[in-house]
Amino acid sequence: MAENVFAELGKVIDLIGKEKGIDRSIVIDSVIQALETAARKKFGSYREFEATYNEATGEVELFEFKEVVEPEKFVDEEVEIPLAEARKLDPEAQVGDMIGIKMEAHELGRIAAQTARQVISQRVREAESDVIVSEFEKRKGEIASGIVRRFEKDTVVVDLGRTEAYMPKREQIPGEVFKAGDRLQGYISEVRQSPRGPQIIISRADERYLIKLFENEVPEIQDGTIQIMSAARDPGLRAKIAVRSLEPNVDPVGSCVGMKGSRVQNVIQELKGEKIDIVVYDEDITRYVANALQPARISRIFLDEDNRALEVIVADDQLSLAIGRKGQNVRLASKLTGWKIDVTSESMAKAKQGDAVFNLMLIPQMTEEMAVLLFQYGFSNLKELLQLHRRSWLVFRELRRWSRLKS
Repeated sequence: MAENVFAELGKVIDLIGKEKGIDRSIVIDSVIQALETAARKKFGSYREFEATYNEATGEVELFEFKEVVEPEKFVDEEVEIPLAEARKLDPEAQVGDMIGIKMEAHELGRIAAQTARQVISQRVREAESDVIVSEFEKRKGEIASGIVRRFEKDTVVVDLGRTEAYMPKREQIPGEVFKAGDRLQGYISEVRQSPRGPQIIISRADERYLIKLFENEVPEIQDGTIQIMSAARDPGLRAKIAVRSLEPNVDPVGSCVGMKGSRVQNVIQELKGEKIDIVVYDEDITRYVANALQPARISRIFLDEDNRALEVIVADDQLSLAIGRKGQNVRLASKLTGWKIDVTSESMAKAKQGDAVFNLMLIPQMTEEMAVLLFQYGFSNLKELLQLHRRSWLVFRELRRWSRLKS
C-alpha cells in the first residue's frame, strides 16, 4: 500500500469528491494536511515537509525542505544539504536557500501511510458533516420524510437518505406508535453540529408543522391570498389556527376547510385525528378572542390592555364549552391570541360585582353608581384603590365631582 500511497491518494480525492458531494478543494486540503502530519509523525516535527497536489499527474507529492549550507558548515543531514548536492537538484541554488526534495512513497512507510488515510477519513467525515448541516440549514422550516430505522430510548431515529434525523419524545404526538420500517414525516425544527455529527431534529408536535401542512394543502395560502396568523396545539387532541384573507371575496375558513372538508381532513389524517378549529383573525382583540373561543358564545368582554388580559363573560350554559375539557379550549385560545383569558359565567360575574360594590360602598361618600363604575374600571375594594398611581386618583376625584353634580 505504501508503494502506491501517493497515487492512490490522488484517486481518493476524485472518488470522495464525487460520492460525498464535498468540494474538491476541501478534500485536497485534507489529503495534504494528512500527509504532512504523517511525515512529521514518522520523521520528527523538527523537519519541514510540504505536500502538494499535482493537477497534471493527479498525484499527491510530498517534499522535504532542507537549508542549503557550505560544505564545511554541513552538520545535520536531516535539516541541511551541502551546496554541491543542492545544485544537482537546482542549478541556481544558493547558500541559505530552502530546497525541496521529493520523497518517494516507500520512504513514508506503511504505518505512516495508514495514519495519513485515518486523518483523511476523519477530515472527510468532518467536511461531509459540514455539508449535511449546511444543506439542512437551508431546509429548516420544511417538512422532511424518511424511514424509521431504530429507537434510542424514547427518541425515534429516522433515515432521511444522506443522514439521520431524531424525533425526541417531546416532539412526538402523544399516543403515536412507530416501528422500524414505517415511513414518517415531520417538521425540521432544529439543525446543529455535535461531536457525534449532524443533529437534525424533526417534530410532529410543533405548531409550525400544523402551519406547514395547511400551506402545502391550501393553494390560497401558497399564493398569499390567505395568511396564517397564529396556531396553537394540544398535540394529538386539538388545535386552533387563525387565518385571514387579503381578498374580500375569499373566505379564509372555507378555503382551509375545502370542498366537503377535504383539505382540513387531509391535515387531520396526517395528525392522527387531531381536531382542528379554524378561526378568523381580527385586529380587534375582543372579536379575535370571541372567534378563538368558539364554539362558545360570548356575552361580554372586559379588556385590560396594560396587562394584556381579558375577562370573558358567558352565559351559564356556555361556561363549560368556553373553558373546554380540562381548560383546553380557553388555554388554546389564550395561546393563539397571546392574551391572558379569564372566563366567567353570568351568575359568577353578577356575584363578583355584588361583592365588589358592597366592599366599595364601605368607603365614605361612595355612592352605588360610583361603586359600579369603579368595578367596571377593574377595582373591587379600598386596597386596590390605594395602590393606584396619581392619575387614577384624579379619575376617582372626577367621579366624585360627577356624583355631586348629579345630586
